[in-house]
Amino acid sequence: MAQSFRMKPPMGEDNGWWWQEAAEGRLAIQRCKQCQTLRHPPHPACGECHSFDWDHITASGRGTLCSFTILHHPQFPGFDYPLIIILVDLAEGTRFTSQLINCAPADVSFGMPVQMVMHEDPDGFRLPMFQPATGAAA
Repeated sequence: MAQSFRMKPPMGEDNGWWWQEAAEGRLAIQRCKQCQTLRHPPHPACGECHSFDWDHITASGRGTLCSFTILHHPQFPGFDYPLIIILVDLAEGTRFTSQLINCAPADVSFGMPVQMVMHEDPDGFRLPMFQPATGAAA
């Protein structure tokens, strides 16, 4: 197996479940069982009602690009630059920060429909990324 030099995120009690969902190819969004508020990134308590009781949904992966930035520096091993970092309004009603791939920086635009794709590093680490949507509208 090829080695990946991508920095791995910390995986603890509050977010390990999310990384397991990603490893299985799913984009999970944490949901408060009390008030049904969706939240990402995962954390122990609901920001709306303060409940600690939660579950999660599997997101469709469809969304609309809300904002973006193009990173050129600093450059870390394991990444192809420039990086297009995006904020996506997911169809389910929450936002998600990720990377846009399969798109030239000059072709990025606010409001463009995007679709999640599960990126896999050579070492098997999986991470949801997005690309311009094709076919049906996001």
